[in-house]
Amino acid sequence: MDVFLFFALLVTAIALITAILMQSRGSGLGAAFGGGDTSFHTRRGVEARLYQFTIVLSVLFVVVSMLIYITE
Repeated sequence: MDVFLFFALLVTAIALITAILMQSRGSGLGAAFGGGDTSFHTRRGVEARLYQFTIVLSVLFVVVSMLIYITE
């Protein structure tokens, strides 16, 4: 069971990193410190689905991490 949980955590972590990196198009280091474009826009299409998928992956990552902690 532990091997399955660790494998699930690894896959979830890699997928979460990939989803986050795919979202950060066009935002450089200057945007992180308050520079850059400050206008807001509505997420549509693929961008909205990727955002929702990232939320699901982050919740799944936390749940799997808690399961690993509980089962030890």
